[in-house]
Amino acid sequence: MGLPKQHRLRHPKIFQTVYNRGKRYQSPHLVMRVFWQADQQDCTPPTQFGISVSQKVSKKAVIRNRLKRQIKAVIRLFLPKIKPGYQVVIVVKRNTTECKYEHFLRELEELLINAEIIYGYKRKHIL
Repeated sequence: MGLPKQHRLRHPKIFQTVYNRGKRYQSPHLVMRVFWQADQQDCTPPTQFGISVSQKVSKKAVIRNRLKRQIKAVIRLFLPKIKPGYQVVIVVKRNTTECKYEHFLRELEELLINAEIIYGYKRKHIL
């Protein structure tokens, strides 16, 4: 099961904007780029996520798709805690093919806390 439509990044142009203008956070297996949507609207759009798994990670689509599914499952777990208004691209590094769900859970939680996207957490308080 994927992410709800309102939480997906779909267009290559938006991916490129996040890559170019977003702030970078990194862990041993993941790189996360975060871009704040500075809209002048009175309502803040929901946070959107995109996942990028290169063929450098694995030549087999089965493995790449499994990694994407695992990351989407972790994101779904954190959706109720995530602040609105961000665009996030998660890039999987090369050494990730043997990574388990628990590793993704721990690393993604640390990245979201470092980026201050999760409600109730500040970087200063976890160190």
